[in-house]
Amino acid sequence: MSDDQYKPHVTMACVVQAENRFLMVEERIHGLPTLNQPAGHLEANETLFEGAQRELWEETGIHASPQSLLQIYQWIASDGTPFIRFTFAIDLPEIPETMPHDSDIDRCLWLTAEEIIHAPNLRSPLVRESMIRYLQPERYPLSILENFK
Repeated sequence: MSDDQYKPHVTMACVVQAENRFLMVEERIHGLPTLNQPAGHLEANETLFEGAQRELWEETGIHASPQSLLQIYQWIASDGTPFIRFTFAIDLPEIPETMPHDSDIDRCLWLTAEEIIHAPNLRSPLVRESMIRYLQPERYPLSILENFK
């Protein structure tokens, strides 16, 4: 194995919709309020679905499961860090209360698609792209991702 082996960070994000609003979390990056979908890194010994559920609960206090796969993104951040991001859709019948359990999250917001797409303070370009992708009708079944433990 060579030292230049590609080792991307694997992350999951959830585009959560209820009553035509979308759940966003606000955190401080370099002291500035920044918006992201509930998202985070895959931990050892968990599936993508378990990781998505865990991150959603930690960052928002909501217990929900991914319902479909929206997109898989490969992205290299401006600092050269490579990411593979699995983005899931969750549609809820009504807006639930939120309570972040992650101290890095300042608050949760329910915003319109337009507010997100045009927000100047998104965590990465994947936030906007995931929102635009959600607005398209295509969804992939979760069965496209097979877990072997």
